[in-house]
Amino acid sequence: MNHLCKFSIDERHVFPDLRASGRHSSKTKSSVFCLPKNVSVVRFIYIGTRKRNLYLYYMPPRIINGLAEFQTLVGTEIGVSDYMTITQEQIDKFADATLDHQWIHTDAERAKTESPFGTTIAHGYLTLSVLPHLWYQIADVRKVKLLVNYGLEDFKFNQPVKVNDQVRIRVFMDAQTNLRGIIKTRMKVTMEILDNPKPAYVGYILFLYHFTD
Repeated sequence: MNHLCKFSIDERHVFPDLRASGRHSSKTKSSVFCLPKNVSVVRFIYIGTRKRNLYLYYMPPRIINGLAEFQTLVGTEIGVSDYMTITQEQIDKFADATLDHQWIHTDAERAKTESPFGTTIAHGYLTLSVLPHLWYQIADVRKVKLLVNYGLEDFKFNQPVKVNDQVRIRVFMDAQTNLRGIIKTRMKVTMEILDNPKPAYVGYILFLYHFTD
């Protein structure tokens, strides 16, 4: 059975990936879509306009149904997330949360004239902090009792993420280790910036999965 889902979009965000379709009224800024009842993560992709309608694509996360299927993914690319816009509001809130108010992040006027980047940039750790959110867009791992962030390895910030940049992650399953029933995963993560050939960063994120099966 399907259920109805209302969704509002920002027409400034344009994404390249395409899947199943829906329609959106450019007058009301909202849409009604029929989606599978068991969908827990909703991803819509804007692809263009025609006859005063916006055309969207619904992209479900990849379902990984338990431990056995999860273990077959070593050595493969798991997927790519949606693009996410890094706003000044996010940067300011992160600065408040971490007490890091350096002007290159929070002072837009000063950044215009003094920063080598010409605008404010996101904290590097802000871009790391959105990894779990973007990972959940890529994969819906089932039969999991508990998931814990375990660590980061070999991360290098290659390119600053400027305010209003759109970023996404690409994830490759590098390795898994069974720690007495808990699976330690090592996944290579590349954060890509829209229209920029250089990634924001590349590195490895470690998760601990406690499966129920």
